[in-house]
Amino acid sequence: MDFETLAAFRYQIRKFLRFSKDLLCSENLTPDQYQALLAIRAFAPSGKLSIRDLAEQLQVRHHSTVGIVDQLVRREAVVREVAPEDRRKILLSLTQKGDALVQRLAPPHRDELTRLSPEMIQTLQRLSSGR
Repeated sequence: MDFETLAAFRYQIRKFLRFSKDLLCSENLTPDQYQALLAIRAFAPSGKLSIRDLAEQLQVRHHSTVGIVDQLVRREAVVREVAPEDRRKILLSLTQKGDALVQRLAPPHRDELTRLSPEMIQTLQRLSSGR
């Protein structure tokens, strides 16, 4: 087992997550809140994502997802609506304010990933080749 390469890859991931956390802090957002906004923007085929699907994207329990959504609703970044076909299902969509937030935060994240990606790719190649 190549522990050094595994550790190097996790270190690279953590560098990106630290960058992200610092950037999000300047916007008073948590990483989970940003990930929720990003998921709603990216994975909602109709512009709306269910709480269940968001919980899957965030890899957290339903009640934790509801708490994250509550915070985003208070920020006026997300709105909830009852699904017309199933009144038990809640659909989420971004407001203009939420969309503007994602549009503002996505480019620096992309740029940081682009900066880190050569090193990450090399590490992944070492992992896949068993070196």
